[in-house]
Amino acid sequence: MKLTGARILMEIFREQQVNTVFGYPGGSVLNIYDEIDKASDWLTHVITCHEQGAAHAADGYARATGKTGVVLATSGPGATNLVTGIATAYLDSTPLVAITGNVSCALIGRDSFQEVDITGVTMPITKHNFMVKDVTRLADTLRNAFCIAASGRPGPVLVDIPKDVQIASCEYSPAAKACAAQRKKPDADTIRRAVELIAAAERPFLYAGGGVVTAGAGEELLTLAQTIGAPIGASMMGLSAVPNDHPLFLGMTGMHGRYAAIKCMDRADLIIAVGTRFSDRATGNKQEFSKKHKVLHIDIDPAEISKNIPAYVALVADVKETLAALNAAGLSHSDPAWLTEVHALKTAPDNHLSMDATILNPELFLKALNKRLPADSPVATDVGQHQMWVSQYYSFGRPRTFITSGGLGTMGFGMGAAMGACIGTGLKKTALVTSDGSFHMNMNELATAVANRLPLMVFVLNNSVLGMVRQWQTMFFDKRYSNTTLNRPTDYCLLAQAFGAKGLRMETLDKLDAVLDKAFALQGPVVVDVRIQRDEMVLPMIPPNGTIKDMILRGY
Repeated sequence: MKLTGARILMEIFREQQVNTVFGYPGGSVLNIYDEIDKASDWLTHVITCHEQGAAHAADGYARATGKTGVVLATSGPGATNLVTGIATAYLDSTPLVAITGNVSCALIGRDSFQEVDITGVTMPITKHNFMVKDVTRLADTLRNAFCIAASGRPGPVLVDIPKDVQIASCEYSPAAKACAAQRKKPDADTIRRAVELIAAAERPFLYAGGGVVTAGAGEELLTLAQTIGAPIGASMMGLSAVPNDHPLFLGMTGMHGRYAAIKCMDRADLIIAVGTRFSDRATGNKQEFSKKHKVLHIDIDPAEISKNIPAYVALVADVKETLAALNAAGLSHSDPAWLTEVHALKTAPDNHLSMDATILNPELFLKALNKRLPADSPVATDVGQHQMWVSQYYSFGRPRTFITSGGLGTMGFGMGAAMGACIGTGLKKTALVTSDGSFHMNMNELATAVANRLPLMVFVLNNSVLGMVRQWQTMFFDKRYSNTTLNRPTDYCLLAQAFGAKGLRMETLDKLDAVLDKAFALQGPVVVDVRIQRDEMVLPMIPPNGTIKDMILRGY
């Protein structure tokens, strides 16, 4: 059958089982939006307030569901507004297909109205990108895009479709859903070497990254940990990989990790790193870190092996398949004294640092939220102190429930991502924990949440400063608070009402339970202004390029 390019895009969406698209219309995609209207009986389009919000929403949708997110934008500024969202997805390995319109092929390169070379702009932050100048190649290019986005180490792919290609017609033949490439199995000889390495270890430590979540390998990771008697620490992206209340789980490692996790990782003679890249925030001083441990690195992406920390043995394969192969290899338990030491560190006072229990603080707030929110509900964050407090104090029970920007560290990510996660999980009650600094970057998307009647609770941890930067200024810049004291007079309750949401305020500890109960009882979006002290700090902290010897545990 003969179809236009715009209609072919709809057919590919149907073929790839895409039923939700986030985006914003414009002149170069009007033909596509006309077809979206005709497909409204099976395709949901969510219009956001800004294309960046749409990109983050598609990203949050993908993280919460494991499906490929789809975002659509017009040419020029519409396309460039996607860039931060695409980069965020790229750094966190989120499967995303971005569709952009462009001016007609004859106008490309002539500085036409709303023309930009979006494939050139996004080349460093996509797995691949395409400009389709021939309508006969559109269907297969789109299929290829979905396959690339979901295969191997997932990531974003961009397809730029000029306006004349959307209008042109060609024969279209339906095809089966483009499947991701088969899971890559580990090499038998390398598995043997890995088994020998594990068997020789007296103090093994499992370091779980976001790749464990992506591969759905949490059960395999727990089985390995129990078999060999290894504690589990996680990067921030790996925090939801296994239930956080499991006896072997120690919490987050790295700059703001839990004391026991940091100490055990330091004491280990073998680190089994699974689906993680050893970023600078995870290791501190890389030279010192590398001296102490042998590393067994398991990752689907060969580019990550020995990029930051040298690997003694590397398994470049699917994480789930690799862990299953190790579990089938007849491994034995490590020295029992190791778990005794781990337990002592886990119960040590330094592993249970608490804030002032007489005032409203992030720890008490997050633990109260944790008790009320179902284990399968998404929790999204922006970036800053509040993100680290969630990582430290919130206990995740299910995979894909922690929606946060790790690699790029994108302030402004949270609102769009929370909406996408909420929609992707079938409108489950969703929490966004943000801050006054981050929320001011993306609060326009509250209008989108209201328009879609999302059961989204936005908790603004409000300290009137840029908290994480202020913390660094306190510690390393002699308390010179250059441009981090905001003191903005924004009334979040009135702001919420202006958008059509509900607004609540939590100012003192005695109001904590009552305000939370009311927030949970309300229908639709609600914004809660949570007033906290401006000099609350995220501790522990290992200074940049520091080592465990430099760990700061208490007030500064």
